Amino acid sequence: MSAFLIVIVVLVLLVLILVPMALHIVTQYEMGVQFRFGRVIGTKSPGLRVIIPIADRLTKVSLRIITMPIQSQGIITKDNVSVDISAVAYFRVIAAVKSVVAIENVYSAIDQIAQTTLRKVVGQHTLDEMLAETDVINADIRKILDVTTLDWGVEVTLVELKDIQLPETMKRAMAKQAEAEREKRAKIIAAEGESLAAAALGDASDTMMAHPLALQLRNLQTLIELGVDKNTTVVFPAPLMSTISELGSFLAREAAGAAAVLPTSAPTIPAPPSPLSETEAKELP
Repeated sequence: MSAFLIVIVVLVLLVLILVPMALHIVTQYEMGVQFRFGRVIGTKSPGLRVIIPIADRLTKVSLRIITMPIQSQGIITKDNVSVDISAVAYFRVIAAVKSVVAIENVYSAIDQIAQTTLRKVVGQHTLDEMLAETDVINADIRKILDVTTLDWGVEVTLVELKDIQLPETMKRAMAKQAEAEREKRAKIIAAEGESLAAAALGDASDTMMAHPLALQLRNLQTLIELGVDKNTTVVFPAPLMSTISELGSFLAREAAGAAAVLPTSAPTIPAPPSPLSETEAKELP
């Protein structure tokens, strides 16, 4: 009787040990790779799955997109500028069996190859290209990674440059360049404004020449604007000064004309007789 009890206890213990080993739950975002005596015999889809204890082994692989930051790399660009660049890569497993069998640690492998690819691609571009064409660099890195990682059952969905650290001297040089560029645009805009203003003033002068009264109205408007504030400024419009000058010229011409009308020699008037001396008076009869 005691031997029978021992057998029952042993069987119960075996069941308690083997059942957890035989039952596995594969979640919705996972895929199970089943090995039997070290050989792949298939995959297990999500759900409750049963395997043969001891003989079988089930490895679960996540199929979700994984975010992997690429640590900062010191890189020398094509124009010999040293920069520190960090990036981030997004990838997912598309072939569970390859990701388990083809490579030992797929996550570490992708991290290492992403760093080397980042160095290689960025080193082929100048600093200006790297700053202005980040989309092109991201696409190039992704293409190179996909060529290698597809053999591992992994697809790289996205690679983005996250941070670019420039030397302080280069930052100052770029700031000066940007400031000079802004000054150039400001001068060009000011010159274009002067050109438009000159053209508008030319049109206004043509209009005022055709309508002299418009110039007088403009002068009156200027006087009103100057007289808004209480000041002691006295303004003489240019047309008023020219009018005074023209009036002086007119008076001068009139005086010259009047002088030309008068006779050139005045009539002679007999002079009064001079008094006679005593000798002349005695000689008179």
